[in-house]
Amino acid sequence: MRIVGGKYKGRIFNPGKSFEARPTTDIAKESLFNILTNRIDFEDIKVLDLFSGTGSIAYEFLSRGTRDITLIELQFKHVQFIKSVINALGEKAKVYRSDVFRFIKQEKNSYDLIFADPPYDHPQLGELPALILKGSLLNKNGLLIVEHPANYQFSKVEGFVELRKYGKVHFSFFEKQQE
Repeated sequence: MRIVGGKYKGRIFNPGKSFEARPTTDIAKESLFNILTNRIDFEDIKVLDLFSGTGSIAYEFLSRGTRDITLIELQFKHVQFIKSVINALGEKAKVYRSDVFRFIKQEKNSYDLIFADPPYDHPQLGELPALILKGSLLNKNGLLIVEHPANYQFSKVEGFVELRKYGKVHFSFFEKQQE
């Protein structure tokens, strides 16, 4: 796993062969962050990374100067790996071991950008965008990005903005509208 941009560009971290996560490909990450560079100021946003897996997306935000990042991951081994990488980078982030759906229901903070990369076979993947958008987890005018396989179609979900495809990786973008 490689950090593709920012001050830590080129740094490599190896989670090991027994790691069960599906990291976002380098090409997809690079493309995603090229899009985000034109839309947001990385230093001034509050980011939530759901289903963090290896933490790969959060490291990209840290590498670009984001100072307020929260990561949610259920697997203990993954949480330990994420904490070790953040420590090796000399950065700070909030890392919680939690079920994402429980976290969404209980979290009182709100975020400017939420990235969610659930397992592609997660039984609640189709519900995730609407669940996040209807609550107070995402700030008004905030951005939600859901990574998903090709067999999911979110264009009918209120707040859907666009779909980007990079091989087998699909990113659906949503904006929380002013009420």
